[in-house]
Amino acid sequence: MTNLSTRKRFRSFVHCSTDNYLSNLKNTINQNNYQNMKKNQIFYFLLIGLFLISCSKDEVTLDNEQQSKEPTKQTITAKNRSNLKPIGSGVMMQAFYWDVPAGGTWWNVVKNKVDDWSNAGIDAIWLPPVSKAQNGPFSMGYDPFDYFDFGEYNQMGSVETRFGSRSELVSLVNTAHNNRLSVIADIVLNHNSGGNSEYNPFKGTNTYTDYQPMSGMFNRSYYDFHPNDAQANDEGVFGGFADLSHTKSYVQDWLWRNPNSVAKYYRDVIGFDGWRFDYVKGFGPWVVKEWKNEVGGFSVGEYWDGNAATLDWWSGQAEVSAFDFACYYRMRDAFQGNNLNRLNDDMLWKRNSSRSVTFVTNHDTDEIVNNKILAYAYILTHEGYPTIFYRDYEEWLNKERLNNLIWIHNNLASGNTSILYTDNDEYVARRNGYNGAGLVVYINNSNNWQERWVETNWSNTRIKDYTGHSNWEPVTQGGRWVKIQAPPKSYSVWSVK
Repeated sequence: MTNLSTRKRFRSFVHCSTDNYLSNLKNTINQNNYQNMKKNQIFYFLLIGLFLISCSKDEVTLDNEQQSKEPTKQTITAKNRSNLKPIGSGVMMQAFYWDVPAGGTWWNVVKNKVDDWSNAGIDAIWLPPVSKAQNGPFSMGYDPFDYFDFGEYNQMGSVETRFGSRSELVSLVNTAHNNRLSVIADIVLNHNSGGNSEYNPFKGTNTYTDYQPMSGMFNRSYYDFHPNDAQANDEGVFGGFADLSHTKSYVQDWLWRNPNSVAKYYRDVIGFDGWRFDYVKGFGPWVVKEWKNEVGGFSVGEYWDGNAATLDWWSGQAEVSAFDFACYYRMRDAFQGNNLNRLNDDMLWKRNSSRSVTFVTNHDTDEIVNNKILAYAYILTHEGYPTIFYRDYEEWLNKERLNNLIWIHNNLASGNTSILYTDNDEYVARRNGYNGAGLVVYINNSNNWQERWVETNWSNTRIKDYTGHSNWEPVTQGGRWVKIQAPPKSYSVWSVK
């Protein structure tokens, strides 16, 4: 088998144009004896013809051999997907935060929690990027180097990733599946880091674009990044990292099309059930669409923009969900800024709730500090697919209150939404029910108990507050009106008793 360095040199060589090759060949012959050119004309043109056959990098035979090579260590694979909860039927857990403890322990930490999370009503866990990155044992994974090293090769300063070994990752995935939880992979497709320096003719200088990972899979050169022979740039560069060129068929093959692509290996060998796409502003929405069409699975993109119309456009083009940053920023203004009128503003869930993934905090941003539990009461009673942040659940907020809100979301929060009342301190909305009773949520950001008459879904029906914050059990009038209450800096959620 050709070694990696020889393969790399061959791949770079066959990208040259025929004219350059002929020129170099003639110069070489001139240095020896140009007269021999006539005697050996047939030989040289036969040689040229052989190279013309494989002149396109994307069709090089050695690359095809590399693509069809069996994945490394496939004996450790994920199993048990037959009884998973449907993603979106419950609540997603972001199962990490920035700078989780290093030392290769995180996969085991999460593994020990999935049983409790499933019992609480979580239906999927979102993991950080799982492959080896440039900063090895210290990296959070967002500077990917070897997409197929999950903590088993000694490169980038460690064998394990920051989070653990390959076997620990697969064990976590299997344990999650055994507990009916789907597992969502964080996929970084825009940029790479950790390549060696090589001369780049498209830049006229050296660039760190020589990638020869120890897995032997998805080697890369300057042809696979911007600028290259096909494209100078795409929608965005991140942090000065090498910017992958998704228009290259070779890159598409390795990322999602071929049997050993990142997408299919992660799905079929590691066992991932869905995808969270990082920094999708950096490339066209067609990339996510093609990935999703190739391998399926729940998909959500991080299009960091507070404009609901922009999020709606992107999710429509990509045909996947998007994190509802419009909702996030309006909640920040409402709860951190003490103006609940902002909850009347435009959000993705109001435009297309089936494509909205709502959140209060994530590993990148945590601006809602005051009244954070009120923000969770909002997303867990409203439309969209809500996400809970690991540290909010496990460390910072009251877990019993969050579990209660998860139960309310999974059992009562159905149907579309009608906003009944807003002012600076109070917000009341009704879920109108779909194959269920629905609910009324009353959020009170004032310093005193508040009461309000509201129109419900129910006539002549006794209702109660499912949070336990109020002990009232009023009966709705024949016209469906009833008085409800909410405690200070808190909330209540009402439905049929």
